Formats: sequence, structure tokens, C-alpha cells
Amino acid sequence: MSDCLFCKIIAGEIPSNKIYEDEDVFAFHDIEAQAPHHFLVIPKIHISTLNDADDAHLLGKLTLTASKIAKDLGFADDGYRVAMNCNEQGGQSVYHIHLHCLGGRQLKWPPG
Repeated sequence: MSDCLFCKIIAGEIPSNKIYEDEDVFAFHDIEAQAPHHFLVIPKIHISTLNDADDAHLLGKLTLTASKIAKDLGFADDGYRVAMNCNEQGGQSVYHIHLHCLGGRQLKWPPG
């Protein structure tokens, strides 16, 4: 999608602090980090919301990629949170599905 922020990041039109990339997913540090470690994992294909997703393999790959990166960055054993927001009331601000991974400190529940 030509006007999607995350599609432009994947295409290299907008710079990002990339952590990981393969044929299906792209991961980068969140510019508005809410924890010492906060990155996003996104599919390379444009899917607007979780309601539009129909590929269980791809959704699973987002989660497994977050786990791999948390291990690689050294905070997996201490713990982390993964979250995906859906639509306005769910807190979604960029309409390209993305999984948040946060760690590096004690996280509160409920978040906020």
C-alpha cells in the first residue's frame, strides 16, 4: 500500500532501526519506546488489521520472531510482553498489523 508508513519502512523509503528481516517479516525498534526494549514485528505484506488476517502461519511467525529477537537481545529469560492492537478502540494507530514486544523492566498490568 503506497501511503502506509510500515510499507514505506519495509521498502526502505523511510529509515528505521532494523533488528531483523527475512522473506516474510521485518522487525525494528519502536521510535516511541515504552520500555528499555521495545520493538515491532510486522509482516512484509500489507494487512490492515488483525480482523483482516487469515494466515495463521504468518501470525505465528510474528510471535516466534519476537521470541527469537528477545532471546538474541538477552532479555527473554527475565520476561517480556507481546501485544497486537486492533482498530481504534484497541489502540491501533498504524493500519498495518504489527506485534509489539516490550521488555527490560517490570511491566504493569493493566498496562498504562
